[in-house]
Amino acid sequence: MAIDLTAVTFAELRYAVALHEHRHFGRAARACNVTQPTLSAQIQKLERTLGLTLFERSSKSVQPTTAGERIIEQARAVLDATETIRDIAESGHLPLSGPLRLGVIPTLGPYLLPHFVPALRAEYPKVELILRELKTSDLLEDLAQHRLDCGLLATPIPLPGIVSEELFEEPFHLLARRDHELAKKKRLVEGDLAGQKVLLLDEGHCLRDQALSLCRETHANESQQDFRATSLETLRHMVAAGMGTTLLPALALRKDEGELVALAFEKPAPGRRVTLAWRKTHPRAADFRELAQFIRLNLPPGVTPVSGKPRTRA
Repeated sequence: MAIDLTAVTFAELRYAVALHEHRHFGRAARACNVTQPTLSAQIQKLERTLGLTLFERSSKSVQPTTAGERIIEQARAVLDATETIRDIAESGHLPLSGPLRLGVIPTLGPYLLPHFVPALRAEYPKVELILRELKTSDLLEDLAQHRLDCGLLATPIPLPGIVSEELFEEPFHLLARRDHELAKKKRLVEGDLAGQKVLLLDEGHCLRDQALSLCRETHANESQQDFRATSLETLRHMVAAGMGTTLLPALALRKDEGELVALAFEKPAPGRRVTLAWRKTHPRAADFRELAQFIRLNLPPGVTPVSGKPRTRA
């Protein structure tokens, strides 16, 4: 026979689960804050709808049938799912709550995240932060394909339909050995890079493109070594080995570089602007603007906050 499940109510499922747990109509009714006749009538209606007897009744006990055990197991799953739906809906009314999939580029993640993520979780305990470290092209692809909600990366953003809010400016420093010819200078000018061998990250890192642009403007020599680094830490070791110099963003600098020295540039120093980006159509734009402001208020030393105004790339 055809069974019309639209006739089954959540209340009936709750009553059946309660009766299964208490094995007594009176105790189950009290647990559900209804009268015993009401609970009994709703259980009977559920059984008529399903065409099955869910419980064997006697004067001494109430026991689920074999079919009743299986149906009540599924009823619990349905009720759990409705609780999850309710929690998600309720969290949607709170700022920065629920799952938030945040992408971050590798040259930024290890140096920025520790400064604001613990504070974010303390301030917004309902947020479920899911972090992914990705190269710029992969991050933008995941944004476009809805695999990420938002991302931290450097401008410019070459993708239409993306809203971005700038967070801070981060200057570059030249990292060199202490015995390097430039190491004694208090401040560099961009022209000091002329003729220098500058080690760069591998293809796909936006920092490589930014550094390469500066090298071409200043007539520095991009390293033509067969080995190119995949991380800033590898670049640091290559410089220590005497293979050349490199450009590091301010957040990646250490308080003590040991045998290396980080040389600052005269203002306006070369650098990058870091932004938070999301899809123009994303319904949580207010959350992302709140996140952007929170990051600005929890920045580490060495960078300069930028007053954020959302920008959209058409």
